[in-house]
Amino acid sequence: MPATHSDFANSLIHIEKMFSKKSLFGIIFWLLLAGTSVTLVTLTGLYLYLSPKLPSVETLREIKLQTPLRVYSSDGKLIGEFGEQRRTPLTYDQIPPLYIKALLSAEDAEFFEHHGVSLKGMLRAASQILKSGAIQSGGSTITQQLARDFFLTRKQVFSRKFNEILLSLEIERKFTKEEILELFNNKMFFGNRAYGLQSAAQIYYGKDVHQLSVAQYAMIVGVLKAPSAYNPLANLKRAMIRRDWIIGRMYELGHIDQHTYEAAINEPNTASYHGTTLDVQAPYISEMARQEVLDRFGDKAYSEGYRVYTSVDSAMQATAQAAVLKGLLGYDQRHGYRGPERRLKPSTETDLADWQDELQTIPSLGGQEPAAVLQVNEKAIRVLISNGEMVDIDWEQGLANIRPYITEDSRGPAYTKATDFLKTGDVVRITKNDDDQWQFSQVPAIQAALVSLDPMDGAIRSLVGGFDFNQSHYNRATQGMRQPGSSFKPLLYTAALENGFTPASIINDAPIVIENTSTGVAWRPENDDGKFVGPMRLRQALYRSRNLVSIRLLRSIGMQTALDSLARFGFNPKEFPRDLTLALGTHALTPMQMATAYATFANGGFKIDPYLVTRIEDDKGRVVYEARPKRVCKECEQTQVSYADDGSELPAMPSMDSSERAPRIIDARVAYLMDSILRDVVDKGTARLAKQLGRRDLAGKTGTTNGPRDTWFSGYNPNIATTVWVGFDQNTLLGKREFGSSAALPIWIDFMRTALEGVPDQLPRQPEGIVTVRINPDTGKPAMPGDPDAIFEVFLGEDTARTSAAGNEVSEQVTLPEELF
Repeated sequence: MPATHSDFANSLIHIEKMFSKKSLFGIIFWLLLAGTSVTLVTLTGLYLYLSPKLPSVETLREIKLQTPLRVYSSDGKLIGEFGEQRRTPLTYDQIPPLYIKALLSAEDAEFFEHHGVSLKGMLRAASQILKSGAIQSGGSTITQQLARDFFLTRKQVFSRKFNEILLSLEIERKFTKEEILELFNNKMFFGNRAYGLQSAAQIYYGKDVHQLSVAQYAMIVGVLKAPSAYNPLANLKRAMIRRDWIIGRMYELGHIDQHTYEAAINEPNTASYHGTTLDVQAPYISEMARQEVLDRFGDKAYSEGYRVYTSVDSAMQATAQAAVLKGLLGYDQRHGYRGPERRLKPSTETDLADWQDELQTIPSLGGQEPAAVLQVNEKAIRVLISNGEMVDIDWEQGLANIRPYITEDSRGPAYTKATDFLKTGDVVRITKNDDDQWQFSQVPAIQAALVSLDPMDGAIRSLVGGFDFNQSHYNRATQGMRQPGSSFKPLLYTAALENGFTPASIINDAPIVIENTSTGVAWRPENDDGKFVGPMRLRQALYRSRNLVSIRLLRSIGMQTALDSLARFGFNPKEFPRDLTLALGTHALTPMQMATAYATFANGGFKIDPYLVTRIEDDKGRVVYEARPKRVCKECEQTQVSYADDGSELPAMPSMDSSERAPRIIDARVAYLMDSILRDVVDKGTARLAKQLGRRDLAGKTGTTNGPRDTWFSGYNPNIATTVWVGFDQNTLLGKREFGSSAALPIWIDFMRTALEGVPDQLPRQPEGIVTVRINPDTGKPAMPGDPDAIFEVFLGEDTARTSAAGNEVSEQVTLPEELF
């Protein structure tokens, strides 16, 4: 059939449509091709432009994370931490698998499948934005976050995002997945100064990361998204929502079962702020170590991860701390209740929050918590403490037998009712007793210091600088210059024994009047008891602490001789007074200086120098400093050849280089005599209280200054030398019944009881050149045969030639007629 006009027209329309569709497809095809080409060219151009400017990801292997300075005891216990960023790096093997599942559930579920960038993750993030207006799971992979945190800023610009992607791809190419996770969990900020997973566990829960629950892992992971917004300490509601979403995500991905999911969802929040968990309380020690490291390395000491190991024994330090607290509380109880620390405004139920806020500004001191009195009955009180808890204190929990302080020498009668001395709003102190029960207490106004040294090399074994470091950073053990009183006398007696005196020398304990020609005022020194005994042996004079004998000794040996001897102990003679008050210990010294001097008696006559830091390691464990203390080496002095029983010569004792040896400053024989006398101080003198320890090798000397204002005890055995000082910072009176034997010595005893537990008695070996002689105790002369009162005394060999039955040259030398008046 011939074609019609309409058929032809239809064909044209059909052909036109075909060409039109092809053109449209072609246009779209070419547009897509052109767009892809432009994109590829643009991305290639960006890569070629930006790639050379990107940092090398290999530097991640060398990056030093800021890690705080940590101070340890000699047995590896943490005693201090300093630095703005708290971080404890972990290896991948140390990261709990359950935490990793929580992290990946929240931040990057496909972490082990992608190569640095996850298209699926980006699409999921976009979907969440469309649905809820917020991203729950991150659009960036963990690798991208790592790249951003190490190398880039958080500024939202395209070039930053592109750099992030390029760096992520490069990181994935150079590092294993495990290495990436290790870097991530050590680097990231978890809020509240916590950098890294382990620090986050310690700050929020006070635990090691392996001790946390699923809910706690989820809470910590939740903080990463926004450390301020999702911080359980600052915004608990949002943090709990985020935590529960992560727990649900873990269940959704099959990382936990339903039972674990339900338990975790229902677990209440337990996050609270935890400061650095220290193994041992030694704040004065850690501050000393901090200052030493700062002096050596400057401000980088706080961020380079230095580990400082000290000579401190953790068990001894804990004992020292407890002994000082007990001693000061004992003094405080002997002198009465001084009243409340402050008084809060009258309270209603709504005011309790204000009271709690104010209590939180008052630090706990020596284990004593501040408390506000809410109710007062005759025989009980109810108090509020800073955590909001209300505590009831019964009469027998520290309220009975409380007497008011009047002066340092007197107290009022005991209160019979709590209403007599407490009112609502009073801020008082309560503390836990040995039975973990709260009891009424009081922060002592008095202070103390204790320092203990190893006499063989000067290592500081324990040190307490005051009642509580939070109360005062002033280190009384190293900075407190106080008069040592009679505890200084052994240093002068040493000079006397080196210059002709013997333990049997007779010296007159009688009044002395010394006129001051420039002022016309006479000095009339007295003994502590105000009495005079008359002629007595030098040994007796020291263990009975007779002041007048010390003054006569100093007059006899001469001021220059005494100062020369003190210089050998390490003191600066220019700082001492050049008058007879020196004999009574009137020149101020620190407890550290006194302990160092007594270490010389403990080690047999050698000068040691105290030291604290034994070594310093960097963050890689490399030793960057190691102490080289001079050590006592008695064997090094033996020059004679030794022989075995068969007559053969024994091998020589190993000798130390002279530069490594502590110098001898006292003749070994004189040191032996002094030790003998100082052991008598404990056996029969002013330190008899120490006999309760049941040891024969303890020696030392009490000290009490005028007033009294300062009380001391410095003592030792061959293993340890310890000094204790007790007094007020304001140098006020302690009370007329307080002495070195009642205030300082009990602290020393409590410390030494534990410090020497299990250590056998170790009496010094008698050196050659010491002679034992039977003497008359009244005259100090050799006893006549058959004398029933005769006693044994030790002498230097050369002194026995000058001591005869006919007389005693030394006693004649020092008993001068004018000194009897």
